[in-house]
Amino acid sequence: MALITSPEAPVPVGEISRLIGGWIDRLGAVWVEGQIIQLSPRPGAGMAFLTLRDPSRDVSISVTCFREVFDRVKDVVGEGSRVVVHAKPVWYGRGGTLSLRAADIRPVGMGELLARLEQLKKSLAAEGLFAAERKRPLPFLPHRIGLITGRASDAERDVLHTARERWPAVRFEVRHTAVQGVRAVPQVVEAVRELDAHPGVDVIIVTRGGGSMEDLLPFSDEQLVRTVAGCRTPVVSAIGHEADSPLLDLVADLRSRTPTHAAKDAVPDVGEEHERVRELRARAYRVINAVLEREHRGLTDVMSRPAMADPHAMVEERRAEVAHLLERARRTLGHRLERAEDELTHTRARVLALSPAATLERGYAVLQREDGTVIRTPEEIREGDELRARVAEGEFGVTVGPRA
Repeated sequence: MALITSPEAPVPVGEISRLIGGWIDRLGAVWVEGQIIQLSPRPGAGMAFLTLRDPSRDVSISVTCFREVFDRVKDVVGEGSRVVVHAKPVWYGRGGTLSLRAADIRPVGMGELLARLEQLKKSLAAEGLFAAERKRPLPFLPHRIGLITGRASDAERDVLHTARERWPAVRFEVRHTAVQGVRAVPQVVEAVRELDAHPGVDVIIVTRGGGSMEDLLPFSDEQLVRTVAGCRTPVVSAIGHEADSPLLDLVADLRSRTPTHAAKDAVPDVGEEHERVRELRARAYRVINAVLEREHRGLTDVMSRPAMADPHAMVEERRAEVAHLLERARRTLGHRLERAEDELTHTRARVLALSPAATLERGYAVLQREDGTVIRTPEEIREGDELRARVAEGEFGVTVGPRA
């Protein structure tokens, strides 16, 4: 149950210390893994005092053990060793401190470390952190390179010298960190995050020289691997020699064999680029010349044709042809007009021959009523009807008399 306190009813320090000790005592013995960063055997006291540190975090805890417990491993462990401790948390009420009382200390062997790394590698690979599609290409010419390396190290000199030799104008944002030991992981992680957030950094190089398996362990740490996986800036890993392969190499966007190769991978060679530009310029010159020569030959061939040698000849030919066609059209039109005139004359003669006027010319007359209707039979008129008689030379009025 939660302890109930108030300003009016506070709990003494001794009681709080006793309660904390009781809560911690319930935890029981646990197995703890860490790296020894401080070791103080005290033969006179019959005790050994150690400080264990988490290699991935800035966290440490004190460990005490009896002399006989430490004597079993004193020849195989020392400061910097990774160990697994079976210990029980102990609260020292008088000083208000927490430590672990170790009953067993076991060094972590190389085989066990490799097995754990392999298991971590499979786990991270299953999450897709090493997938090729996640890797980003490096910029052709980075404006600024972030470099994470040990202070005054050979790896730093190799990267800076090689990069500036290849491209003298290259600029660096350098972060010096521990590259082995318990402080390496938190310092490298912090440097990666800082450079990833830097607006002027286009690529980050994490590098160190060769070393033993234990020396390179920080670059297989899960926290560092996940930090690099979450970077927006491309990361180049150049850890140790070509044979070394920490997990950082798998998650980085590019793995370089050595620090020197990292500089070559990140920065183009100005001499090579000049030569490439010269070759491209020469190639473009050859291509343009070839095109011009081909077009010149084609133009020469066209100009050598008769039509181009004497272009007026074709015009004259077409002019004569047009004149011939025009004359032919005129003749054809004249013939058609003459034929049409003859047909019109014959048609006019037939029309005149068949017209009522011609009939009247032969002495006939046409009788019409006042409204202009023609009288065709005697039955259509009666005695006394007023009619009009139309003859060839004119017309006159008539009155119908009695029938004979």
